[in-house]
Amino acid sequence: MESFYLTKLAAVKPTFIPPTCFFTLIPPPLRFAASSALAFRVYSASAGGIIVASPTLDLPSVTVDPKDFGTGGGRARARGGKKLLRDELRENWLDALSCPFPHGKPSIDWVIGVDPDVSGALAILKPDHSPQVFDSPHLKVTVGKGVRRRLDARSIVHLLQSFEVPIGTTAYIEQSTPFPQDGKQGWWGGGFGYGLWIGILVALGFSVVPVPSALWKRTFKLAGGDTTKDDSRDMASRLFPCMSSQLKRKKDHGRAEALLIAAYGKGLKISNIQSVTENFIS
Repeated sequence: MESFYLTKLAAVKPTFIPPTCFFTLIPPPLRFAASSALAFRVYSASAGGIIVASPTLDLPSVTVDPKDFGTGGGRARARGGKKLLRDELRENWLDALSCPFPHGKPSIDWVIGVDPDVSGALAILKPDHSPQVFDSPHLKVTVGKGVRRRLDARSIVHLLQSFEVPIGTTAYIEQSTPFPQDGKQGWWGGGFGYGLWIGILVALGFSVVPVPSALWKRTFKLAGGDTTKDDSRDMASRLFPCMSSQLKRKKDHGRAEALLIAAYGKGLKISNIQSVTENFIS
């Protein structure tokens, strides 16, 4: 029988590896670019004394109030960061909807207002002229086994071109918001009209500003569940008396809302109804 002998091994001494060896195995740090910012690098020290650099981050500079470090300071900073992000995203969105062609300073005397629904309208306010409003051009198309109305893109282009509006003019459009009671077809139709109007307006040289319905309606005290489409027609008739003959029917609410959206864009308010009336009558 073979005999087994155990031999005591000598203690192995740890071998020091120069830090540069580790860096040859570590991929180069990633760099994340940002539009504005304060770049800084975070370092962490390991137990072996090797310092490893994390990816360089370019973050927007933020002014921090020392009071934020008190009770609830972390939550306050988080809210501030979210607001900065929301503001930046909104600015990027508006920049994407601005006039894509070279132009001078746009005239603030020209304003377009758009209710983008298929039953909506387009209103135009221009200097030294009475306001104008036009029903949105549309046509009938087959959808499945039924027939529905859809916006007529070519006719919208021809209508806008007929105004000879200065390039870079701002067009205010009601921001499409789907409601549960509208159903799938309502959601699709609302999104289709909203996107179609934006695409045409930007392509023709307008700068587009989406406006939530609640925002412009609050300006004219039309927000809330107790208001109706008739209230919009009444308010538009008060603001633009010369247009009252075109706002008599219930189905003229689209015209009224387009006029009010344009009025909101021009900065008109209920408090200066009299001055607005005089400007357009004289």
